[in-house]
Amino acid sequence: MAMMPFEEIDLSKITTYSAASRASKVTTSLEGKPLRAGMRMAEFLDHLPAVLKADELKAVARAVVDARKRGKPVLVMLGGHVIKTGLAPILAGLAADGFITHLASNGAAAIHDTELARFGHTSEDVAAQLADGSFGMAADTALLVNDAARRAAAGQEGFGEAVGALLMAEHAPHVARALIARAYQLKIPYTLHVALGTDIVHQHPTASGAAIGAASLRDFRIFAASVAKLGDGGVVLNLGSAVILPEVFLKALAVARNLEYPVRGFTTANFDMIQHYRPGVNVVRRPVLEGGRGYAITGHHEIMVPLLAAAVYEMAAKE
Repeated sequence: MAMMPFEEIDLSKITTYSAASRASKVTTSLEGKPLRAGMRMAEFLDHLPAVLKADELKAVARAVVDARKRGKPVLVMLGGHVIKTGLAPILAGLAADGFITHLASNGAAAIHDTELARFGHTSEDVAAQLADGSFGMAADTALLVNDAARRAAAGQEGFGEAVGALLMAEHAPHVARALIARAYQLKIPYTLHVALGTDIVHQHPTASGAAIGAASLRDFRIFAASVAKLGDGGVVLNLGSAVILPEVFLKALAVARNLEYPVRGFTTANFDMIQHYRPGVNVVRRPVLEGGRGYAITGHHEIMVPLLAAAVYEMAAKE
């Protein structure tokens, strides 16, 4: 027995319109322009399409330039991978030129920066050294960082400040490229935000939980003081910290607002290879609900951070 054909909808009576008169999101004026060999960075930026992340990257750079012009803070938070991808000298240059006013990192970033400053290399073979129990057992690295914690806890220095001071005092061979030491030279805060047990220096008998805790807590208060000044034009950039720095920032913002600082109307941006939950809510969205703008830009640090830095310099040159 033959089956009856299935019913088909009749398209002959649908209502249509002309695309020529329709409002559209993309126009030829937003398209990129052809590139050519030998063009200057300013031309390259101008030739990018004026859409999506290309436009947002330039918006973040503009916010940084405007913040410097208005004397507002630019806080840069970073994870360890940012240092391992060779970006310390670029960030140090931005700080020296006044485009970064506060640096904040987890313990890993400071450890990698310290090892690069002292020895010219970092990042051990974790799989190989975990097998024989030697992973993280570099006594000289642990001694300096743990001594810095004791020094900070016993005096009035911040934790990051003490690490920078010790690197400068020993004239580390590669200290000129060290971000934490450059911050010390520039007299801008580099705050260390440490979770006990997450860093290789905590494996050593030189580690003091009391000193690390006290030093890191002081750095939280220093960080919160910078956050309190963000209102009406400041900038917060999170570079590759998936958990610790977004959590620290959210708590510092709560402290500042609890103390009735007007921390509204600022810009945030999360740069990472993958957009994680905590940076998304704690950096990009929640903090600017009361006013401001948050951005999420995805890409490899070794490409995106230099590109952002280049955009900042080019926009500042046009001022």
